[in-house]
Amino acid sequence: MKSWAEDGRQLSRPHFDETLLHCNPGAGGTVTKYSIRMSMVKSLESHKDLQGFIDRFDNFLFDCDGVIWHGEELIKGVRTVLDLLRKSNKKLIFVTNNATKSREAFKAKFDRLGIQADLDEIFGSAYATALYLKRILKFPDDKKVYVIGEKGLEDELASENLKFCGGTDPADNEFIDLMDFSSIQTDKDVGAVMCGFDMHINYKKLAKAHRYLHENPDCHFILTNDDSTFPTDGSLFPGSGAISAPLRYAMLGKKDPIVVGKPNQPMLDCILEKHKLEPSRSCMIGDRLDTDIAFGINGGLSTLLVLTGVVTRADISQPQAKILPEYVIDSLGDFAVLSP
Repeated sequence: MKSWAEDGRQLSRPHFDETLLHCNPGAGGTVTKYSIRMSMVKSLESHKDLQGFIDRFDNFLFDCDGVIWHGEELIKGVRTVLDLLRKSNKKLIFVTNNATKSREAFKAKFDRLGIQADLDEIFGSAYATALYLKRILKFPDDKKVYVIGEKGLEDELASENLKFCGGTDPADNEFIDLMDFSSIQTDKDVGAVMCGFDMHINYKKLAKAHRYLHENPDCHFILTNDDSTFPTDGSLFPGSGAISAPLRYAMLGKKDPIVVGKPNQPMLDCILEKHKLEPSRSCMIGDRLDTDIAFGINGGLSTLLVLTGVVTRADISQPQAKILPEYVIDSLGDFAVLSP
């Protein structure tokens, strides 16, 4: 089944269509929801499957946590696989919704883990958001961005020569007395509110951001990403989407935010602005259905789900699963068997 993007590109839809459930299975067989769903997903197991997959694509886009590493631990075989892809002249791009780190911080982590990665190959949602504001929205040089987020977001705004306020400013990281709104003052030069993950979120920050958006109809409202949660230390914790939720609710029906990170189109727009990729020769590799795989599907890329993160084979066989990858494999490291 095909669908069309706003610019006329035809997008592949690897997940199943409900109308297939009503087809005639023919003599001697019964079509079940499970069999139809799983027949839509190709499991990469044999040497031929693995090599055929590599040969099909020129460009590979990778999520990081759960695909390449777990925290500070590299997933077994991944370094060998990435080296193999580079020797095969494949383009590698690393795409993460983590908005707390700059590209330089991610580069330092790749270096620590012994993985080759150039700055131009790294797209964190902090960098993509700064890039989107500067190069796609053409944000004026004389305007400022009000930041709800960590230092990594500030660093990426600075890398694009964008002025900002808020963020890690101590004045915005203090609690205010009950019903004392006198300290919630605004800057007339602010033309955008940018919200990412913020470990020090407070009422003062939300109130300032709301004033900018409410009082200036031309003020941009941009989220680095809207992940509801993220996994770490063996549990799930509120993500950037939970940080921005009060602000989105306060602006409900008045102004919808632009969400840059996966699975949304602005992230891909930023990648394509720097790297001229042919979607039909590109594959998104990730461990989450709602961000990574949906990102690939939305952008017309092929998709590979790895099972070293938050999703299992049982998850993609569930009748209620709305998003399915084109391919599935136990681990990215499984491709290491192709290394000579």
